[in-house]
Amino acid sequence: MNANENKNLIVALLLMLAVWFGFSLLFPPEPQPDKTAANAPQQQETLQPQEPVAPTRLSEASLPAESSELSESVSVIERPARDIVVETDFYRAVFTSSGARLTSFELKKYRTTSDPASPPVQMFEAGPLQYATLRTTGTESLQLPANTVYSTTAPERMDLSGDDNQTLSFQTVTPSGLTVIKSFVLQGDSYTIDCQIELQNTSQTQLRGTLDFALVQRWDDSMKTDMYSFAGPSSLVDGKIDEVDADDLVETPVIYGQNAQWTSFQTKYFLSVAVPDTTYTERVRITKNQDAIENIIETPYLAFQAGEVKRLNYFLFIGPKEMDLLKEAGHQLERTIHFGFFDLLAKPLFYFLTFFYGYLKNYGLAIILLTIIIKLLFWPLTHKSYASMKAMQKLQPEMTKLRERFKNDKERLNKELMELYKTHRVNPLGGCLPMLVQIPVFFALYKVLLDSIALRHAPFAFWITDLSAKDPFYITPVLMGASMFVQQKMTPTTADPTQAKIFMMMPIIFTFLFLNFPSGLVIYWLVNNLLTILQQYFIHRKTA
Repeated sequence: MNANENKNLIVALLLMLAVWFGFSLLFPPEPQPDKTAANAPQQQETLQPQEPVAPTRLSEASLPAESSELSESVSVIERPARDIVVETDFYRAVFTSSGARLTSFELKKYRTTSDPASPPVQMFEAGPLQYATLRTTGTESLQLPANTVYSTTAPERMDLSGDDNQTLSFQTVTPSGLTVIKSFVLQGDSYTIDCQIELQNTSQTQLRGTLDFALVQRWDDSMKTDMYSFAGPSSLVDGKIDEVDADDLVETPVIYGQNAQWTSFQTKYFLSVAVPDTTYTERVRITKNQDAIENIIETPYLAFQAGEVKRLNYFLFIGPKEMDLLKEAGHQLERTIHFGFFDLLAKPLFYFLTFFYGYLKNYGLAIILLTIIIKLLFWPLTHKSYASMKAMQKLQPEMTKLRERFKNDKERLNKELMELYKTHRVNPLGGCLPMLVQIPVFFALYKVLLDSIALRHAPFAFWITDLSAKDPFYITPVLMGASMFVQQKMTPTTADPTQAKIFMMMPIIFTFLFLNFPSGLVIYWLVNNLLTILQQYFIHRKTA
């Protein structure tokens, strides 16, 4: 096979690969509607250090016996439950004295759709107590049913703004004489919450057992908005992010040891995470209980002497996956934002996109500016590619004569072709290799535009009111297809007529492929095509 045929084969393979990616991987379903922490109080007791557990997931057979948890129907103290509404600059939360849990957490700055009148994003399943999160349960003489009704002196409504912070406390005493005080430190301008569970042995005997603190999230397969964006439980273990497929939890829970730094549940754009105090963390267990996913932080086996006090501290973040907010919260929470295989390239592109938005105040314009800059960076490579293809096109008549003359001697044909290329200083692969260098950048930018919360419900202009959703009138995909057709017509080709016809079908294929793509991605591709057409025009004028 000669070098020219090699080039055609490479181009054909790349195009087939693009089509395969498009139909089997890149065709997403329609999107579904959707400060630094205060210092934790000092521990009154330090447990003896234990042997660290490996960060690998353990099999179900190797797990210790499950802690016994009472059902929601059990009640320890006959006292009516109360709801306390907390409203800050960022969220509206509802706590219940039944288990001192969180039953609702609405993000005031984010709506389920791009319609400003749509309801705010709800982080948890509001209402049913089986989905109430920040659940606390205990075993043995620390037995603490999930629905224990706590007492509280808090008002029915708490309003915080700016630098305001207040503490919401709940208290109960178990039949064994264990006093539990569960407190939440709330801030007016932050998505972070400090939770402390104080355990006091007010009995005359020793109390023993374990305590669990759990994030609870109702699971629905619709949370998987597309195959490229992760939704489900994830944890930071030994400095590495471990994401768990919710379907895998049906067979067996996932267990991490003391090296679990935090555990979370996240969707494409939002996150709830609990960071435990490692002094009182034995393991983290992630399970799927019917239609709920539970991230359970378990204490080691505790022993309380009469009058002894222990304090368990948890740092919480419940909010959007915005880089600045996550960095401010600390604990490496910003690592929940990653762009897969192309993360190394995608992160700088993401920073540039948000930087441009800071000046332009429009993400559509920021995408266009970023596309122009990327095109300028690759302008020399692209120019070399098209110049090489143009030169190859001029040699086509002589190449045809050589093929006819040496059709029965492949070795001589390849030698003569190489001599022809050398004489005219033409690289037969020059049209392909520069394009291959750009492919990782294109895929990295694709991931940025697909997964960045910055584009969620971000308007551009005219009929495009949501850059993360498809063009409602399919105008931009059609324009993109038309620009791709013009680009194909202007691109020099040495392919045979059959291959040329196949290549000319690509604009039609890509038009249908892009119909349901987020409009931000289509705008990027359209602008890139227009700049390529402009570049080809100048090359044709120069070489004419």
